[in-house]
Amino acid sequence: MKKYISYDEARSKLQSFCAYQERCHKEVRSKLFDLGVYGDDIDAIISDLIEDNFLNELRYAIAFAGGKFRIKKWGKYRITRALKLNQVSAYCIKKAIESELPEVDYLETLEQVIEKRNRLLREPNKFKRKYKIATYVIEKGFESPLVWETINRLYPK
Repeated sequence: MKKYISYDEARSKLQSFCAYQERCHKEVRSKLFDLGVYGDDIDAIISDLIEDNFLNELRYAIAFAGGKFRIKKWGKYRITRALKLNQVSAYCIKKAIESELPEVDYLETLEQVIEKRNRLLREPNKFKRKYKIATYVIEKGFESPLVWETINRLYPK
């Protein structure tokens, strides 16, 4: 049985929750449900968090996109898909992709991912090898035409 949590206590907990790392509205709403907060209190707390700058969708999208790109080497498609799953607006997704994935860095990262995958594969057949590399890199969220163009440039026939 969940005990009732007061508005101020819930707000305080969520301020700490948002101060620890960037959060999206979906995560905050879910946390409030977990704490046993329902109804109008949820919208009021979220509104307070936005006013006090604890919650900012654009800031979250930029931090998320930058982290996934630099650390996990995700491509634009996968980052966009993940942000959409977290119900981030199209405007914020677009701004995050533009600011955190500069074209030069993006192409450089794509080459690094392809070369690393090529080193790890033990496939002797050149065509199967290229296919396996492309499949892996496309699953990481890079655009298919760009992947094939890069693979064919790096490993000509």
